[in-house]
Amino acid sequence: MIKIMVVEDDRAINGLVCAYLRDKGFEVVSCYDGEEALSAYEVGAFSMIISDIMMPKKDGFALAEEIRATDKTIPILFMTAKDDKPSKLFAYTLGVDDYVVKPFDLDVFALKISAVLRRAGIAEKKALEVGNLTMNAEEHTAYINGEELPLTVREFNLLFKLLSYPKKTFTRSALMSEFWDYDSSATSRTVDVYMAKLREKTADCDGFDIVTVHGLGYKAVLK
Repeated sequence: MIKIMVVEDDRAINGLVCAYLRDKGFEVVSCYDGEEALSAYEVGAFSMIISDIMMPKKDGFALAEEIRATDKTIPILFMTAKDDKPSKLFAYTLGVDDYVVKPFDLDVFALKISAVLRRAGIAEKKALEVGNLTMNAEEHTAYINGEELPLTVREFNLLFKLLSYPKKTFTRSALMSEFWDYDSSATSRTVDVYMAKLREKTADCDGFDIVTVHGLGYKAVLK
């Protein structure tokens, strides 16, 4: 599922946008200022960030600048009351993908989100083919050279996530947050154990390697 962060200090607007996007089938996390958003981004494995500009503690410009310093690809969309040309030019200079001025029509807003995700190549994927491995997210099945690969649901979801964003590093805390949810018994060591199992099970895959990024987490590197 595509996971979107909505950053908006106006709680009524935040709630309205989040509820609408959930109805559209997105997973949504809401934040109310730039500092909270940056903390959530560092552990959240998001597909897209939608942010206001004028916010307390850290504004949208500063948030986008800090994110772009480490991630050049995650889509960022501004939704703001600032309709002046300098703000728009500065936003695009920072690497923001699109800019929507309040008030806006929610249906048009949803189309803009889909367009940004499509341009970024993050439209919801149902199937993947990497080398001799094929995966189908709807059926939760994986095959190597036509033979079914026995994966648990969590193993499948972890592998599908890594292969959906090749070369992107996912921290252990981000993976725990997304795939273990509120399981209090899960630790960073739990993630390591699952990755070891995935490496063992995918040893015959010829299209990628699961690489440890020391001190951070894991990523899939295509061959």
